[in-house]
Amino acid sequence: MIKILFICHGNICRSPMAEFVFKDMLEKENLADYFHVESAATSTEELGNPVHYGTARILDRLGIDYSRKRARQMNRKDYQEYDYLIGMDHWNMRNMNRFADGDPDGKLFMLLSFTDRPGEVADPWYTGNFEETYRDVVEGCEGFLRFLREEGKI
Repeated sequence: MIKILFICHGNICRSPMAEFVFKDMLEKENLADYFHVESAATSTEELGNPVHYGTARILDRLGIDYSRKRARQMNRKDYQEYDYLIGMDHWNMRNMNRFADGDPDGKLFMLLSFTDRPGEVADPWYTGNFEETYRDVVEGCEGFLRFLREEGKI
């Protein structure tokens, strides 16, 4: 079982979008049984809150259920339990490194590092552009799946 944790600042926009888009990709490729996928925040600001309405609108449009998701914070135990911890931007990565005591096992990645245009997934909380974030998330998730195949993980 490959365990993946997608991480952003509040766990209401980008990381839950990545969690549920990736789960949907896995379902469509009959790979879901080989993965455990969740998402978390680096901050405490949104703990317990549901998915942001902008992300919810996109997931609703796609017919993807996210109804049980509530924001939670990453913790040190997550670093031990997950194989891949995937952040959305450099600020997330800095905070993730603190939780992971510097990433001694090389488990921390940025989502767009799996694409031809590495960089940050813009936070739609600030930009208001959930569609752009969705396109980045899809591209990053597709790239991550390709990476796992190339590495012989699936």
